Amino acid sequence: MMTRFVMVATSVMLLSCGSAFAQVGGMGSPTPSIAATSPLGMTPGSQVPPTGIPMGVTQLASAQGPRTRHGFWGAFGLGYGANSLSCSGGCTFNSDAKGGGVTASIKMGGTPKSSVRLGGELNVWVKDVGSGVTETVGNISAAVYLYPAPRSGLFIKGGVGLASFQLSQGSSSVSADGIGLLAGLGYDIRLSNKVSLSPIANFYFGRDGDLKDGSTVVIPGIKHVIVDFGLSVQYN
Repeated sequence: MMTRFVMVATSVMLLSCGSAFAQVGGMGSPTPSIAATSPLGMTPGSQVPPTGIPMGVTQLASAQGPRTRHGFWGAFGLGYGANSLSCSGGCTFNSDAKGGGVTASIKMGGTPKSSVRLGGELNVWVKDVGSGVTETVGNISAAVYLYPAPRSGLFIKGGVGLASFQLSQGSSSVSADGIGLLAGLGYDIRLSNKVSLSPIANFYFGRDGDLKDGSTVVIPGIKHVIVDFGLSVQYN
């Protein structure tokens, strides 16, 4: 059953293959986010002249000012991205197996200081490639998030971890796993004391390796390069 699934999935994914690959897959059909001050120059009990700064205005402005980061944080995002897939041994992925697809991300971690956050991040790109086969490609990374100006929402990130290429059909699935890299940038727009909305851009690369059916290599030397854009909702 697994061999039949791999054969169907591979035929959907591949446009052409070299001779070495053809020998592997050649069985039958192609394998388918202050304190209060009194007004300047005023002493306690003094009246504020009409042109002065009313009491409470500085308190309000302070409360609405930028808020530094601290403690636990977590975020979930959705977007759209382009996937450039390649494989070795003379094989080529067809256009339906790459290009545009829906992306999603989940990340969480801690804040050692206001300009640095540490965490783990999952990024996936998903596409229906036909014949009931779903392709899921992505990275799981340990990442660092740097805020060059601590009281600004702008951040850049980088990480390293695992990369994965997976084909699934019903209850059957097969995958290739390897090493991955993550990079990106975004901007946290604070909506409330604890919640931010963040436009983001992600780049993730993976050297996924060989997709196998048992000990048989079905798609050799898979690599992915994904660039996506989206929005994430972040707590704290």
